Amino acid sequence: MVATSSLSSKNSASISELIDRGFPPGSLTDFDYWDYVVPEPNLNETIVEETTCQSLAKMLENCLSKSKQTKLGCSKVLVPEKLTKRIAQDVLRLSSPEPCGLRGCIIHVNLEIENVCKKLDKIVCDASVVPTFELTLVFKQENCSWSNFKDFFFSKARFTSGFRRTLILSPGFRLVKRKLYSLIGTVIEEC
Repeated sequence: MVATSSLSSKNSASISELIDRGFPPGSLTDFDYWDYVVPEPNLNETIVEETTCQSLAKMLENCLSKSKQTKLGCSKVLVPEKLTKRIAQDVLRLSSPEPCGLRGCIIHVNLEIENVCKKLDKIVCDASVVPTFELTLVFKQENCSWSNFKDFFFSKARFTSGFRRTLILSPGFRLVKRKLYSLIGTVIEEC
């Protein structure tokens, strides 16, 4: 941090305030002054971001939960610990430079199994805002989890209530960002 001449009168007045609070006059320097006037971190901003991250992670979990019987045809989807939180953090990071932030985002949720992508759902973060960018999230199946999933994936048969398959997701995922208002191109981020 650089102190300018416009701060010097404020600096000397504040140093006298510190002296009034009991600090010895000879021990205060300009460096000590900055220790006492540097603003505290904005904890409200941190709390809001953490709340948004948790809310987004919950949306992703709900998307997987809704898709397990309708589109995936399984009874359980096992998600690695903190996967949805990591994805939510990356979504927030990718949305931060955008004009409307996360509010202008549409997230297309997919699952990749043996190089085939299955569309699961679409999450619109704020329907009242015109979207400015899209994110395509691709979950990946754990390689050893369900060798026969391909047969069920392409099957048109209805699953009986006794269907008890489990799908295990990999800790890896892919996010693809596409700006809707720019010709800059597509940003691909593999996580």
